[in-house]
Amino acid sequence: MIALEEAQAKVNRELRVLVPVDVPLADSLGMVLAETVAASEDIPPFANTAMDGFAIRAADTAGASKQSPVTLPVVGTIAAGSVAPRALGQGEAMRIMTGAPLPDGADAIIMVELTRPAGFDVDLLGEVPVGNHIRPAGDDIQAGAEIFHPGTVLGPGQLGVLASLGRQHVKAYRRPRVGVMSTGDELVEGPEPLKPGQIRDSNRLILLSLAREAGFEPVDLGLIRDDEQAIEAALRTGVATCDAVLTSGGVSMGDFDYVKAVLNRVGEFSWMQVAIKPAKPLVFGLLDDVPVFGLPGNPVSSMVSFELFARPGLRRMMGRLDAERPRVQAVAAEPLKRHPDGKTHFSRVFVTEDADGFHVRSSGGQGSHQMMAMAGANGLAVVPDGEGIEAGAAVEVMLLDRT
Repeated sequence: MIALEEAQAKVNRELRVLVPVDVPLADSLGMVLAETVAASEDIPPFANTAMDGFAIRAADTAGASKQSPVTLPVVGTIAAGSVAPRALGQGEAMRIMTGAPLPDGADAIIMVELTRPAGFDVDLLGEVPVGNHIRPAGDDIQAGAEIFHPGTVLGPGQLGVLASLGRQHVKAYRRPRVGVMSTGDELVEGPEPLKPGQIRDSNRLILLSLAREAGFEPVDLGLIRDDEQAIEAALRTGVATCDAVLTSGGVSMGDFDYVKAVLNRVGEFSWMQVAIKPAKPLVFGLLDDVPVFGLPGNPVSSMVSFELFARPGLRRMMGRLDAERPRVQAVAAEPLKRHPDGKTHFSRVFVTEDADGFHVRSSGGQGSHQMMAMAGANGLAVVPDGEGIEAGAAVEVMLLDRT
């Protein structure tokens, strides 16, 4: 067996970051920026009001109160998207709506709640300072400032900023196209009754879903029968059209498997027995310079192997600096038992968080075929070789519900 870190390093040495491409801004959500973005203009581009109210000169509010209001003539109205008809003079007011540009001559906004209509005039019911409720030009972003750098994940906030600067395209690392295939004469799809020896294919949907959740573009390469020519054709279609290919099953040492026979013939692949449970067997290599991951066939093993090897490696290909799932220290709310076997166990757990930190308890059966425990888990507890973790003891946990 080899250490987990050695297997991960072997995978990561072969992976390369994808070439950045020019992407329409509307299609770039979740992608990673591959350029430095400098602001081309001030945001906001002009001084404007943060409130509905009246544009005034602060000096004209001196002494104003509810008991002794200051009355000013209203000489215009400025709506958002329009400009003042003229400059504001001393002793005048202009009605102004939120977001509208400040008229020349004004140095403050008095919100409408501190005013009272007085015919064609307005009563000011309080004093306000210079700059009151004014958002200066460049208050958020100043022209020329570097606002985003390579490695920035483009979320809704980043897209909003870029749109406010008039950007319609960005240079970003594209989402890897990840092909997923299942093989085996024992696998069937759909609700038809199972014949003796048959099982329904779940791994393909699991891996396609995990790929989509991770931010990749999943590609369904289909369910392939136990035929070397068909398997090789599917693999070659995958590497010709995708940035990576995932298969599941037939990677244990000593198994006779059509996938193994094909991979051994078409390329140089590492057949690893990793010191972890579940997901001990792993195959990895390049076919026509495209990474191919051979994951275990048991559903839980396939999912854990994806989390430990494929997901972080492929996220690095798309430029993600946060390729790994976050890990935290938690307290075991109950014993997490195991037996010594020379492996690190990744136990499926349910994680909760409160003012005292993170707490975990088992989500159910830990067999590599027991999907219900995986369905109920939002974390993997890293349980070192030995007798397990006692209740109340600390344990490291990989959080599955956080990116």
